[in-house]
Amino acid sequence: MATATLSIDLTALCENWRVLDAMTTCETAAVVKADGYGLGGDRPARALLHAGVKRFFVASSEEGTSLRQALGPEPEINILSGHMSGDTDMISDMTLTPMLNSVDQMLRHFEALPTAPFGVQLDTGMNRLGMEPAEWAATRDIVLAQGPTLLMSHLACADDPENPMNPRQLGAFHEMTDGIDVPRSLAATGGILLGDDYHFDLTRPGVGLYGGMPFVEATPVAQLDIPVIQIRDLEPGETVGYSNTWIANRPSRVATLAAGYADGILRAMGEDAWVHHGDTPCKVIGRISMDMIAADVTDLTETPTHLQLLGGHQSVDTLAEAAGTIGYEILTSLGERYGRRYKG
Repeated sequence: MATATLSIDLTALCENWRVLDAMTTCETAAVVKADGYGLGGDRPARALLHAGVKRFFVASSEEGTSLRQALGPEPEINILSGHMSGDTDMISDMTLTPMLNSVDQMLRHFEALPTAPFGVQLDTGMNRLGMEPAEWAATRDIVLAQGPTLLMSHLACADDPENPMNPRQLGAFHEMTDGIDVPRSLAATGGILLGDDYHFDLTRPGVGLYGGMPFVEATPVAQLDIPVIQIRDLEPGETVGYSNTWIANRPSRVATLAAGYADGILRAMGEDAWVHHGDTPCKVIGRISMDMIAADVTDLTETPTHLQLLGGHQSVDTLAEAAGTIGYEILTSLGERYGRRYKG
């Protein structure tokens, strides 16, 4: 079969959640947006629910609807984009909890679903989502009278512990929420690692659950094994791939692998990417194309049937560095053509 296999270790996923949970004395939720960071929303979420997660966060009401159908009525499902126009029926029918981001969203929610649960997202300096301090001050009493379930904000630079933006946002969050008897949340994965001051009542790890930075102690969750379609022998001076970007400087064996940028293997990582056969690294050569990658397997002592791009020898963040991006993009770009295998 010319289909790569993406293996997802649910035991490792749940263990990463348990380790992050043990770093705090508060509740630990889980972020499973973007199809569980590319690893499948339903199966990982069910495993996390079984491990003890009681609250989940997704990006949109559509994601929340799919998650509710997978998990049943038990957990709380929070919608980070809030209550958008057209979301009312989904929020009501699926018992979703929107994190309201603006006065417009508050009016929409309070008018359409006056008794339905909601939270509020506050902007502490990231300037992405949430109510700014002046806006919050003007509406705070009205909102609190409606009984929000959570007040939250999001850190812009939590992956850089020394960045002055972290204490600045922490201070702003205190100014906007101190003295209010409502659960609070500021920390995602990076915020958990910043320490107790950032934990408040709820943390909501995302990428760390899936083995990504800045959680360096994370157990790898994803493994990608790609089948070899063909192996050919090249003489010095022969080239591989589009635009002749790789030229053999010795007698070489080259394997053509059945995956490419249509499968989320970013074209930009080509010059610095490797695949592995067991413990032996093999250089990716030439340009990554839509459906194929070439690798130099000259130094292998046996003919490979598969080579591993992602796994114990190469993390999502190693691949991200090769592509000049971040681990989030690597994970969420993983293609739908893979045969997915869940274990644990």
